[in-house]
Amino acid sequence: MTNILLVDDHPLMRKGLAMTINEDPDLNVTCQADSAEDALDLLHANELDLVIIDISLPGMSGLELVKHLHALHPNLPTLIVSRHDEALYAERALRAGARGYVMKLEAGNVIVDAVRRVLRGGIYVSEEINDRLLMGMATGHSPLNESPMDLLSDRELEVFELTGSGLSTREISERLHLSVKTVESYRARIKTKLNLNTAAELMQHAVQWVEGEGRG
Repeated sequence: MTNILLVDDHPLMRKGLAMTINEDPDLNVTCQADSAEDALDLLHANELDLVIIDISLPGMSGLELVKHLHALHPNLPTLIVSRHDEALYAERALRAGARGYVMKLEAGNVIVDAVRRVLRGGIYVSEEINDRLLMGMATGHSPLNESPMDLLSDRELEVFELTGSGLSTREISERLHLSVKTVESYRARIKTKLNLNTAAELMQHAVQWVEGEGRG
């Protein structure tokens, strides 16, 4: 039996994924967590074969959790299942140490295939992303750096998205468990990287990006 930890702060999403995975007699969602911190506690208390992680988590982000797990348990595979567009996040996830990336809109149809491929030691991404990665290897150019957004670090991108979703600096600090000063520092770096001069320009750019990318 394959024991799986599912990490997502949306209970209904966890329930749906767990039901789909548990329909396979060889797979078992042994435990669930709604934060990275809870996931780390469960990891110490259970023998696990795979961790499925959402990117958007309160406190430590999913990508940070992947990096943490990869450092602590390099042989424990992780799979990202997220609402975020894989064109922007899939390579970030793989670089962090994840073995695959599934978008939530498609998860019900492909999650079992993704889990099985990762457990066999493979990597699971969509055909489109796989082609981009292979083309990057063939040409010697990273698929990243195609957009100004790719200049942002994982945490900067998270702050940028939350800004575009209408959250204030204090609300972002509370959601990410960061100080207000730290969030302000991230915003200053974002403005520099995106060549934005004012907080108003940052807000406008972030809102347009969130709406244009269909993230909600």
